[in-house]
Amino acid sequence: MQLHFSPSMRSITISSSNGFVDLMKIKVAARHISYRTLFHTILILAFLLPFVFILTAVVTLEGVNKCSSFVSDCLGRRFGPRILGRVDHSGRLVRDFQKILNEVKSADIPDNLKLPDSFDQLVLEIQNNQYDARTFALKLRAMMEKFEREIKESKFAELMNKHFAASSVPKGIHCLSLRLTDEYSSNAHARKQLPSPELLPLLTDNSYHHFVLSTDNILAASVVVASTVQSSLRPEKVVFHVITDKKTYAGMHSWFALNSVSPAIVEVKGIHQFDWLTRENVPVLEALESHSSIRNYYHGNHIAGANLSSTTPRTFASKLQARSPKYISLLNHLRIYLPERDLSPLWEIDLGGKVNGAVETCKGEDNWVMSKRFKNYFNFSHPLIAENLDPEECAWAYGMNIFDLRAWRQTGIREAYHAWLKENLKSNLTMWKLGTLPPALIAFRGHVHPIDPSWHLLGLGYQIKTDIENVKKAAVIHYNGQLKPWLHIGFEHLRPFWTKYVNYSNDFIRNCHILE
Repeated sequence: MQLHFSPSMRSITISSSNGFVDLMKIKVAARHISYRTLFHTILILAFLLPFVFILTAVVTLEGVNKCSSFVSDCLGRRFGPRILGRVDHSGRLVRDFQKILNEVKSADIPDNLKLPDSFDQLVLEIQNNQYDARTFALKLRAMMEKFEREIKESKFAELMNKHFAASSVPKGIHCLSLRLTDEYSSNAHARKQLPSPELLPLLTDNSYHHFVLSTDNILAASVVVASTVQSSLRPEKVVFHVITDKKTYAGMHSWFALNSVSPAIVEVKGIHQFDWLTRENVPVLEALESHSSIRNYYHGNHIAGANLSSTTPRTFASKLQARSPKYISLLNHLRIYLPERDLSPLWEIDLGGKVNGAVETCKGEDNWVMSKRFKNYFNFSHPLIAENLDPEECAWAYGMNIFDLRAWRQTGIREAYHAWLKENLKSNLTMWKLGTLPPALIAFRGHVHPIDPSWHLLGLGYQIKTDIENVKKAAVIHYNGQLKPWLHIGFEHLRPFWTKYVNYSNDFIRNCHILE
């Protein structure tokens, strides 16, 4: 950069050797300028010109020909809006990128497109390969879709593992059954009559409160009985009728023979001990257990044939829960034969002439647990279902019910239950897939009296958002679902409501390593 003074000192010429600023001439008024003023002017110019040169070079490198105006646009980018009216181009960049994203949204992703494994690797590839914006957007979309698939597959795998865990028998509970069965064969006290002979008349005494418990889980039965006795105001008026299958009978009898529930009364029966429960009386249940299609449905590969790409994890979880093998257990169907036993009404609740007191499951704040209607259980594309049922009819819970057995005996509920089971078998299970609830929903239509939901709180086996205060207030809490409290997969915050009724000091409990 050079400064040239004219001989008359009337002008100063500034030129640069690189040609960016070819010529700047400053005219000096002879009569009004002093050497001192001129000296200060030269100092100011000497200070400003290097910055002008650097700015000019940067603009040139960015493409000065693209600027509409050197001062207002190109220089404005550097000095900002307060000095030269700088324009913010971030909005335009976002719009341009949105346009590119929309273009690649429907574009086909090449099969041989190599995807980076992480965002850092993607940035490194961009630096090394200098991708254009479209290539970057396409790779970004492919990466996101890949990660979404992997997350979904992982969720489905987790649900399947939970299903297998819930369907299996834990080692501790299996051990408990085996040890108690062995005790039954070797210990006379484990085989003593339940209840004692002098208490037998109370099994049919209508002034007592009779509880029927149908299960093959000895630990669960012990908790239900213990919690009921401890919570009852008059436990001496409580009678338990525990019904189990043939393989569990000896162990179940041993437990209650060796662990008194006094002052309550307990009776233990095996299905094989009911003379009225024969193949001739219940052929449809035998058919259900042996039907190959049913066994494949409940015990087969639950992923085979499922369109996981169009299925949400929540829907898949519901389907897995519906395919629990317990739904084809005879113990689950046994409730339909309660009138065969001479039992009294269980509660003083006025059922208004109805047979079944149950909590409705279509009303409540919980949109998952309490949102069940007939359309959730039946296939309304089947003509027989569509003709006879209303899809919006409210369903009810079949886990804790109050039955008026006198009123029940005056109905054809059991016959209707059998008839619809046969129809579903004829249709190759196309009318419904679940086990005992759907035929019960049909058979009890018109015979159900809604009771307050606080009597029976549902969903503790699959609803993580269960309100603890509601659990504390409920009369009966139901761990329906896969995450049972005796399994490691059960919800930790709901487990204490179960564990406080387990006798961990019992020798059989300790020896089978059932830990608190």
